[in-house]
Amino acid sequence: MTRIAVSGHCGLPPATVGLVEAALRADLAPHAHDLVGLTCLADGADQIFARVVLDLGGTFEIVVPAVLYRDSLPASQHAAYDALFAKASVVRRLDFVESTSESHMAASVDMLADADHLIAVWDGLPSRGYGGTADVVDHARQQGIPVTVIWPSGSSRD
Repeated sequence: MTRIAVSGHCGLPPATVGLVEAALRADLAPHAHDLVGLTCLADGADQIFARVVLDLGGTFEIVVPAVLYRDSLPASQHAAYDALFAKASVVRRLDFVESTSESHMAASVDMLADADHLIAVWDGLPSRGYGGTADVVDHARQQGIPVTVIWPSGSSRD
């Protein structure tokens, strides 16, 4: 069983969504026979990752950072979150109530504790706030977890 975690940018424009989906599909396809994805299911990269994992026949587990996490996502993403949430094989909930940078980073640390590998859908720039993708990549590298950065040519973020 290959356990691959994801961290990545939210608010991706439609053209970037397509580029990232194709790159994730290519990267994950060799693991399709035994793939378990690990995600917080944020809008953007996390949800793209979860859909690709399912399309490839894998399963995914969710680490929910806080009780109010879903409410902190853009309202336009609630239906997609709910649909994917219902397909998770495992859901772990952290004890935070508020969805904050600290709860997001704690969820990423929890997720990485069970990961063999991290895929970062990341433009390589510093995090815009604590707990962002750059921080998750840094933590994974400090723990000796291999990291694959995916940021296809032509990608952009809001």
